[in-house]
Amino acid sequence: MGISLSPMEKTASELAQLLGGTVDGNPDATVGKLGKIEDASSGEITFLANDKYEKFIYDCGASIAVVSNDFNPSSELPSTLTLIRVEDAYGAFAKLLQAYDKINKRSTGIHPSAVIHESASIGDGCHIGAGVVVEEGAIIGDRSEIRSSCLIGRNATLGSNCLLFSGVRILDNCKVGDQCTIQSNTVIGSEGFGFAPKEDGSYEKVPQTGNVIIKNGCDIGANCTIDRATLGSTVIEKGCKLDNLIQVAHNVVIGEKTVIAAQTGIAGSTEIGKNCLIGGQVGFVGHVKIADGTKIGAKTGVSKNITTPDTMIQGIPAMPIREYQKFQVGLRSLVRQFFKDKK
Repeated sequence: MGISLSPMEKTASELAQLLGGTVDGNPDATVGKLGKIEDASSGEITFLANDKYEKFIYDCGASIAVVSNDFNPSSELPSTLTLIRVEDAYGAFAKLLQAYDKINKRSTGIHPSAVIHESASIGDGCHIGAGVVVEEGAIIGDRSEIRSSCLIGRNATLGSNCLLFSGVRILDNCKVGDQCTIQSNTVIGSEGFGFAPKEDGSYEKVPQTGNVIIKNGCDIGANCTIDRATLGSTVIEKGCKLDNLIQVAHNVVIGEKTVIAAQTGIAGSTEIGKNCLIGGQVGFVGHVKIADGTKIGAKTGVSKNITTPDTMIQGIPAMPIREYQKFQVGLRSLVRQFFKDKK
């Protein structure tokens, strides 16, 4: 089942104009929903950006498909299918999805069940959903959308044109910049994991008195925890993209435009450079520094500084990718030889 594109149907010619493409087929073909190429049906628009999915287009039930300019069908296409040819099919469909998001933006206004402190500041054109709590001294910028059951803590700041999905917590004194999206149930400014050992073997909690600063244009996934600093700030620089289920500990700094995949854990006071690509389930020990442009493969354990920019590393412990690949080949060879000797 597709998802609704808009209250009004769009023609192929209108969509081609939006996407900067050309129509190959019926310019008056109309669609009102988005659909996957595997099971799209009449009245839906889909896209083909990966050769692995080309087989589905020859039986496609969609009314319109977005394809690249160089797509050359190897078999006959359905007579009911109109193509919109574009330079970049994936990028064009992403643009279409962005348009869908705008259509589905909540209307402005404050739900009657929201609780907003009299000293809080709410910008123009905002949506404040059901059960939202905005505490003393909080500031929310213009045109931001805060969906149900979110919390904006005391003296916290949320910039303009932001989107918070249900259940997000931005805790006291934390700051989120403009044009940021934070997915459901993420906590910004949670208490860091700081305990001082005592002579009797127990532990005393170390207060975390700092905050979190997330700069403009960041996307944070669902169920992430970004801990406030012990002193100073935990900082996510502009343009960073964090997947779901990521732990960012106290006083971490993540450089601008760095992308981090799910289930990564970053221990305290680690500094990650800009334009890094970090795979899923990567673990960082505390107090390490990662150079700009570093690429880290999934499940890598980073236990020391990476000082050379644009390095690709993987493994436990982390090592240069070529060295890791040679290690894996040698290990497999040893295992095969071991079992061969056992026979």
